Amino acid sequence: MSPVKKPAPSRALPSKAPAGTVALGLEDIKALIGLVAREPIDEFEMETGGVKFRIRKGGADAPAPVPQVLAPAMPLPAMPTHTLVAPAQPPAEEKSEDPGIHHITSPIVGTYYRSPTPNGPSYVQPGDFVKPGQTLCIVEAMKLMNEIECDVAGEVVAVLVENGQPVEYGERLFAVRVR
Repeated sequence: MSPVKKPAPSRALPSKAPAGTVALGLEDIKALIGLVAREPIDEFEMETGGVKFRIRKGGADAPAPVPQVLAPAMPLPAMPTHTLVAPAQPPAEEKSEDPGIHHITSPIVGTYYRSPTPNGPSYVQPGDFVKPGQTLCIVEAMKLMNEIECDVAGEVVAVLVENGQPVEYGERLFAVRVR
C-alpha cells in the first residue's frame, strides 16, 4: 500500500467569498504585480469573487491595443443608455489656450465611442454645429452606454479621442468653438 500524500497548504486568505472562488489579499495582489513585472508577459487579467482586475506593463506611453475582428461583425445587443451632461467648465488647471474654444470632457472613466453602432455614422464630426443637449458620443462604463451631451452651442473644431479608446475622468473629448 502506498503512502497517502497530504495536499500542500493553501495560501488563500479566509474570506466570505462564494465556494469555488479565491479571495485575494493585498499581499497576494502585490505578489502578482511583482510576478508580471519579472516575467516576459505584457498583460495579466483575472476575475475572482466577482472582482475583475488587469495588470498591464507599459504605462501612459504604451500604445493602446488595436482590437481585431475575429468573426463577422454582429449588431450590439440593446443596452440601457444613460445620459450624462459634460461639466460646463473645464477644471481650473485645464483652461483653454483660445478663449473662444470650449472643451467637452469625459464625466466618467470608460471607453469612448463616436457612434451608436460599430459601423454607424459618428454623432458629430469636425465642422458640425452643435447645440446644448445634443449627443456627441458614448462612453461605456461597466457595460452601460452613457450618452455624453454638449453643454454649449457652437462648431466642433476637433475630436480629441480615437474611437474605442479608454478615457479618464476629465479627459478632453471635443473642442467646440462657442458661438
